[in-house]
Amino acid sequence: MHDLMVLTTVCAFLLTIGFIFWRPNVNEAIPASIGAAFVLLSGSVSLSDLGSILETIGGAAITIMATIVMAIVLESFGFFYWAADLLAKKANGSGIRLFWLTNLFCFLMTLFVNNDGSILITTPILLMLLKNMGLKPHQKIPYLISGAIIATASSAPIGVSNIVNLIALKIVHMSLYMHTAMMFVPASLGLCVLAGMLYAIFYKTLPKRIPMAPKHGFMPGSHPLKEVYSDNGNRAKFMRNVLIFVFCVRVSLFVASYVGIPVSLMAVIGSAVLLAWRWLHLKVTPMDMLKKTPWYILVFAFGMYVIIYGLNNIGLTDYLIRVLQPIVSSGLLNASVLMGAMLSLLSNLFNNHPALMVGTLTLTHMGLDPLTIKISYLASVIGSDIGSLLLPIGTLATLMWMHIVNKGGVKISWLHYLRVTIVAIPVTVVFTLIVLAYWVKWLF
Repeated sequence: MHDLMVLTTVCAFLLTIGFIFWRPNVNEAIPASIGAAFVLLSGSVSLSDLGSILETIGGAAITIMATIVMAIVLESFGFFYWAADLLAKKANGSGIRLFWLTNLFCFLMTLFVNNDGSILITTPILLMLLKNMGLKPHQKIPYLISGAIIATASSAPIGVSNIVNLIALKIVHMSLYMHTAMMFVPASLGLCVLAGMLYAIFYKTLPKRIPMAPKHGFMPGSHPLKEVYSDNGNRAKFMRNVLIFVFCVRVSLFVASYVGIPVSLMAVIGSAVLLAWRWLHLKVTPMDMLKKTPWYILVFAFGMYVIIYGLNNIGLTDYLIRVLQPIVSSGLLNASVLMGAMLSLLSNLFNNHPALMVGTLTLTHMGLDPLTIKISYLASVIGSDIGSLLLPIGTLATLMWMHIVNKGGVKISWLHYLRVTIVAIPVTVVFTLIVLAYWVKWLF
């Protein structure tokens, strides 16, 4: 009976991951739900375990959903089209300046929204902007690949930009504030190294001159705020005010974490205020959020965690503990490099969502001192957020991105992607892990 339980749980995990890799454009909540159902039937996760799982992922899921609601509101304001036009104007005819501005845009989008939302919003906008500029397919590739890599990797500096980071924070009993204090500097330096390497790789391909932005911008279509603000200056001022508000909401999440208020509560309040603001300016009621919000993310996170909980219960984490504990216990640098490398490998084999959950559950059973647990967890985040970018299957965001760009008429093969990441990602991960170890050692 025990052997059948183990076999069913392992098969449910492998088939779930396999299906997500095979059909990335299919709603990922479907395979995760089916896999979770088989795990429950196998008996490796009991019905009483479901309450514990719900408590672990609940706050993270609410925070991410509130953030996505804010992103949808910003989109209905026409904020992203406005930002894309601003990019083109600030580039002032320089392809190299546009490269750096694009990467900055993708970095800020992930910080303000989250990595999946950033990819889903910025990729179609960049495709449209580059097409309207008249760039050839090979000239678009540097902007699209570097933008996607930076957008996904940018979820490392602050835990609130990725649902799996938030779930893992709950598992290791670490506050969002502490995560940012220990992680922001090393991860941001790592992102600078990554951007520099991407620039060096693409320098020869980047167009040095691009068309100057016309008076009305490159982005077509009527603007939702045109009737409200006929003057461009007033519209820009409104957009800046919205951006300042979103920034304040993001800051409030860390303040809430520091003073002990639930982060999810602040996120919900922020999104509710922004919805009310939109209702006032565009006369659009919040009812459209019921249809536009991707509720399936909650189902996916819950289903995936049930499967990982089953793997934990059948002894996977016990095996990892026996292998990893002697090395992780032997110093902060060893803990950082080992956990980061292991999570990079697991993420590229099985996707970063289950990889980080497995790694985090393993850490909690190692009997490590508090500082070593924290640095091992942060190294795991670097592996799952940055190391996972080595292959397109490492993250759900990259799989979605490849689907969007191919649908948008720009053919980017795995080989093309790998030529960039095989150079940039290992160097960035090792650099960030070493900086993390010394930063935390200095900080504490």
